[in-house]
Amino acid sequence: MAATRHNPRLQKLYTERIAPDAAKKFGLPNAHQIPRLSKIVINCGIGRFLENQKLKSEIHDSVRDTIATTTGQRPVVIKARKSVANFKVREGAPSAFMVTIRRDRMWHFLDRLINLAIPRIRDFRGLKSTAFDSAGNYSLGLTEQAVWPEINMAKVSFSHGMNINIVLENSNPERSRFVLQELGMPFVKKE
Repeated sequence: MAATRHNPRLQKLYTERIAPDAAKKFGLPNAHQIPRLSKIVINCGIGRFLENQKLKSEIHDSVRDTIATTTGQRPVVIKARKSVANFKVREGAPSAFMVTIRRDRMWHFLDRLINLAIPRIRDFRGLKSTAFDSAGNYSLGLTEQAVWPEINMAKVSFSHGMNINIVLENSNPERSRFVLQELGMPFVKKE
């Protein structure tokens, strides 16, 4: 018996309501002109934590496990390209973890980000609407991993943040803001 495939909730919302609304609002006659989510890139820099050689492997494992737990995908290690004495960085030393998620995992991650993680941010007053680049991609940073409900903070030895980049195709800042706002992204209200 074959398993039936269920589309993620936000993807269904996007295809049924948001994409047609965006086409109508921005006057886009061709379906390929409508802005759509392409991928989400999660990046976590660990260079500043690696000064203590005794905790190096513990930090390495903790960050890798956190990203793997929140995204459902194992991250890759980004190594330093240059040695910089002032920052105590050596060429070839691990400096960050990165993961790129697409398709269903991307939609599930975005759903959990909007509905579970962002509301748990301490003193949250809305996301900045100025964090779009010229191509319409949105970037945000989380200061600690405690906002994710799947992370057990009792087992974590130190706190770290992560950068999240939401990449949209066929877009500009205005179109991207419309799509993300309709998906439920809580931007700061303009007064």
